Order: sequence, then structure tokens, then C-alpha cells
Amino acid sequence: MIESRLLDILACPVCKTRLGLDAAGTTMTCTDAECGRTYRMVDGIPLLLVSEELEATSLAD
Repeated sequence: MIESRLLDILACPVCKTRLGLDAAGTTMTCTDAECGRTYRMVDGIPLLLVSEELEATSLAD
């Protein structure tokens, strides 16, 4: 799990808006309604690369 103070400073690499952590702690989603990009986490480390973002359709499965 990510420490709260780290979560406070993480931002979406595209729009620079705050990220929210999902309940399972496996993804982080941009809180901006227009952006809404979702990034996965591997071993507790967020992969905040645009090339690593998850597509919205893959999250619905």
C-alpha cells in the first residue's frame, strides 16, 4: 500500500491532477473527469508512464 503522504504528491503525468487509489491498491486513477486515465501498480509501485496506462475497456472486464 502507498503511504498517504506519497499519495498526496502523486499526479497524473498527462494533466497533473491528483490520483486516487482503488480499494484493492492495484490501480491509480486520475481524479480529473475529463482525463480519468488509470495506471497500474506493480509490487506497490505506480507505473505512471502514459505508455503503461490501462485502457478503460480493459477495466470493465
